Amino acid sequence: MTIAKVFIADSKATLPPILHDQLISCVKRCQAEGQDKFLIALSGGSLPAFLGADGLISSFMASGVDPEWEKWYVFLADERCVDNSHKDSNYRSIREHMLTDQIPIPSSQIFPIDDSMLGNGSTEEIAKVYENRLINVLGDSGVFDCILCGFGPDGHTCSLFPGHPLLEETKRMVASIEDSPKPPPERITLTFPVLNAAKSVVFCGAGSSKAPILEAVFSKTSEEVVSAQNNGITVLMTEPAPYPCGMVKSNELVWVVDKDASDGVSALSQGTN
Repeated sequence: MTIAKVFIADSKATLPPILHDQLISCVKRCQAEGQDKFLIALSGGSLPAFLGADGLISSFMASGVDPEWEKWYVFLADERCVDNSHKDSNYRSIREHMLTDQIPIPSSQIFPIDDSMLGNGSTEEIAKVYENRLINVLGDSGVFDCILCGFGPDGHTCSLFPGHPLLEETKRMVASIEDSPKPPPERITLTFPVLNAAKSVVFCGAGSSKAPILEAVFSKTSEEVVSAQNNGITVLMTEPAPYPCGMVKSNELVWVVDKDASDGVSALSQGTN
C-alpha cells in the first residue's frame, strides 16, 4: 500500500508557494539530520517556472529557513540529448528560471549532461557518464533528499513513458532512451530504483489535462489519516499503477496540483468532504 499527500492550489498562479513549502521541508529535514549536502534532482517541462528564483528566495525568507545554497547538489531527473544551450534542454530551462545568479549554488555542484559527447558517442554512453557522476556524489545507494518531478497528460514522469521497457529497469540508476514518444527521441532519465529510494519525491502539475491521470493513480482517500485540505489530503495510490507517475513508491510521496487538475477527481473530493 502506497500513501501520498496531495496539496491543491486554488490556481496555477498560486501553486509555486505550495511547491516551495515542500522543498523547504526537505531542506529542513536535511539540516536537522546534520547532512553536509542537500541532494536534489529536478525535471524540466513547466516545473522550472514554478521554481522561479525570486519566488523561491522569498519563500525561504518568509519561512525563516536558511537554504544554505552552498550545500546543494543539483542533478537532472531527465534530460534531452541536446546541447545545454538548446531550447529543448531541461538544464537550460532550469538555469533560466531557477539557477540564476541570485541563487549561489557552486557551479561545480550543478550537473548538466556532458554535451561534448553529443555526436561523438551513443546515448547509452552519455547515460553511463551521468550515472558515474551521480554515484561519485551520492554513493552506490543513490539516495536523493528530494526529487521534483512533473507528469504528463499521458502519465509519464521523467522520461519514463507508458509501456516502455525502461519501466522494468531494476539495476541502472540512469538509463538512456532513444525512442521517446515525445521529441526529441534521445534522452537520459533517472530510473525507478532511484525514484523509489529518494527520501522525498514531489510531483507537480497543473491544468485540466492532468485530471484523468490523477483520477487513475489515486485510489481513494486513506482511512488511516484524516487531514484538512490545508494540511494536504492523504490518499492511497492505485495498485497496480496504471501510469509511470503512479509507480513511484518513495518514503515520502507528495503531489502538488492546481484546482483545474483536481476538479472531479473522486479521491480528492472524498478528502474535502
